[in-house]
Amino acid sequence: MNLMAGWAIDGGLPEAVAGSGESIEAVRNAFEEGQYPKVIELAGPFLKGNSSSPQVQQWHLLALAHTGKTIEALDAYEKLTKANQREDEVLLKQMAIASILPLRSDMREQMRGAAYTALREIESVETMRFLEEGLRDQSGMIRALVAEGMGHEVSGRQSKLFHEALKDGAALVRANVLEGLAQSGEPAVASTISPFLNDDQLMVQISAAKALFELGQSQYWQRLEKGVLSQDGYERGASIRALGELGDPRAVPILEKTLKDSQPSIRAAAVSALGKLKTPEALKAVKGAMFDRIPAVRSVAAFSLGNFPPQEVLTVLTSALHDSNVGVQTAAVASLLRIGAPFSTVAQTVERLMQDQNPAARSGVAKALGHGTDQEVIVLLNLLIQDPTPRPRITAARSLGRIGHRNSLGVLKRTLRDSDEAVRATAAAAIVRILDTPMGA
Repeated sequence: MNLMAGWAIDGGLPEAVAGSGESIEAVRNAFEEGQYPKVIELAGPFLKGNSSSPQVQQWHLLALAHTGKTIEALDAYEKLTKANQREDEVLLKQMAIASILPLRSDMREQMRGAAYTALREIESVETMRFLEEGLRDQSGMIRALVAEGMGHEVSGRQSKLFHEALKDGAALVRANVLEGLAQSGEPAVASTISPFLNDDQLMVQISAAKALFELGQSQYWQRLEKGVLSQDGYERGASIRALGELGDPRAVPILEKTLKDSQPSIRAAAVSALGKLKTPEALKAVKGAMFDRIPAVRSVAAFSLGNFPPQEVLTVLTSALHDSNVGVQTAAVASLLRIGAPFSTVAQTVERLMQDQNPAARSGVAKALGHGTDQEVIVLLNLLIQDPTPRPRITAARSLGRIGHRNSLGVLKRTLRDSDEAVRATAAAAIVRILDTPMGA
């Protein structure tokens, strides 16, 4: 099946090239059949000179993108738009998505992960059919990533392959599908979910109980509460996260008891869950976690404080900018931007982190800046997208896409020329996100 069916450029055959209608039709057919190398070959004769058909140019540049020749595709796009003296947002979006797709078949798991992460970032019904292929990937982590992304979209939840993933051998995949099914809000899916209360993996059992509770079966609260007391760390963590995501304030006293757990990952999960509950009692507990001896726990606490009223957290977050750990500092920057603090509050910390020798610190601040909207944020992300190492560039591109300002399209198009494939894929997804954002939003 040709995944690109329906992507053909609309319109009749051009009449400008006398006697060549049959050959142009061959280019069209090759494109619609997904024979992209053949499109490039057949389009060649029509691209000579200045009178080539715009349709052939479009098929040609999209074929270049589909075959992984992103830079050449961008060259062709810029030539076409220069001739037309205007941007073609529909074509730019098609080219951006097409440039991501070849990475799905890359031998490197990291690159396939980058491709599916980019497709998931787009959050569009248009990418669901491409995400579906990820459910067949040999990597369980990639399948889990794809299942989680599809679960957020109606079209993804309706996919036959999504439902078949309940038979996946990886527990996290099954768990993500169950949670996705619950988001449909349809009581009828309860019969599909119920058998997984007896799954051989405790993580899946917890996901099934959470899903059924969300569908109105309140008796499964007890199963989640029991899971918090489990001796199994995976079950305990999954139960804690589930209680936070359900948003029921009854969970606060249950979660408070886990803040003294010997495992830092459990304490961090509890802090994150409490942050989502947003009650005064939860706020007190999260503030207390800012004194945890483990930086990872403090980082989660600092980020979770961004969920609470600004007047309640401004002081503690400002203090966290001076924490000894850069992860805590970046989390504090993110939260301060989320609560609407002036950029001047975080400016010195951001500047210092951008100059840190550790790429992880620079990547962290790029991610934090994605929670801001000020022009200063855009300017700094434009600098970070030129970082010497790929990781900060990837994060900066993703942040620009999430902010969604159309004035970022220029720098993101230039980033499609990046030497790193994962950076290019992330920039492509950011372009699509921005183009999908309504004007003025």
